[in-house]
Amino acid sequence: MCHEVRLDGTSGTASSYVEYKMFFVTRIKRRIMNPNKPNIPAPTVEPDELSYYRLTLLSYLRESHPELATDEAFIRARADLAAEAFSNAVRSGMDYDEAVRQADEVLFGGLHFSRLDTLITVLWNEFADEVPAGRAREVALQLLPECGKVFSGYDLTDGFEFTPDFDRLCGELAGAISIWLEENGI
Repeated sequence: MCHEVRLDGTSGTASSYVEYKMFFVTRIKRRIMNPNKPNIPAPTVEPDELSYYRLTLLSYLRESHPELATDEAFIRARADLAAEAFSNAVRSGMDYDEAVRQADEVLFGGLHFSRLDTLITVLWNEFADEVPAGRAREVALQLLPECGKVFSGYDLTDGFEFTPDFDRLCGELAGAISIWLEENGI
């Protein structure tokens, strides 16, 4: 089983990792929410400014999917779809929490599994002596293109970390990382 070790020193399984990711998404939402009305996303003032959904998605992409963080069209389209899903849910009589849940499904659909976060987890768990925790993200960013072939052998859907293939992926990544570190160091 591929466990994760977090910066606070705790560890857990893939399911606790998902809980950690959802904590992160919730934390982002709290920072972006309108401080005057804590349950209502901050409105967009100008069409050119980033909306609540764009800011939320952009922050998440920068953290977990940096390769998508510069794709303005993707961010705009996904954010607009999420805003529309939220509005439609509210108009149909759903309560706020359910409307947010539906918008989040649209906003983060297909993005729950992160190659970068998986590499960081493998580095923390398997290479803690070679790669300091504070440098794991930096090294993982360098490893992303190097491990593309390993990732391409798997169907990386939103629930992938709950499949038996996830452990096999972690093992293959550990092998690829070991070879890379031997050839390149850090």
